[in-house]
Amino acid sequence: MFKEFREFIMRGNVLDLAVAVIIGGAFGKIITSLVNDVLMPPIGLLLGNVDFTNLFMNLSSGMFNSLDEARKAGAPVVAYGVFLNAVIDFLIVALVIFMVVRAANRLQRLRERPAPAAPTTKECPHCLSTIPIKATRCAHCTSALGA
Repeated sequence: MFKEFREFIMRGNVLDLAVAVIIGGAFGKIITSLVNDVLMPPIGLLLGNVDFTNLFMNLSSGMFNSLDEARKAGAPVVAYGVFLNAVIDFLIVALVIFMVVRAANRLQRLRERPAPAAPTTKECPHCLSTIPIKATRCAHCTSALGA
């Protein structure tokens, strides 16, 4: 059983998947930072100094100035601003992954493109008729062709 498990772990696709998950997690952190720290502040500024992370609906009778304050007090809240950030985060990640997959597919098609076929005909230099490439004499004008 241990031998089978070791063979399973050492298979190439399992290792590739592990690397992809680790890189994907790190990439997700970069995108989250891009959304929260770079994109959302200017968008919030354009919308009248709105901080999306502090957009919430208070379901209790207390008054709270921020989402963090409400959560520390244990008040039930609907944090729709955090949800908006997550949606924008997801859309950016999806767009970037789409662009990477699109570029990879384009490269794959370039690699799979067959080499151009060798020519099978040539032109007679005397009468300009199309003749087989191995011909030593033109079938149309009977001129001798060089080898």
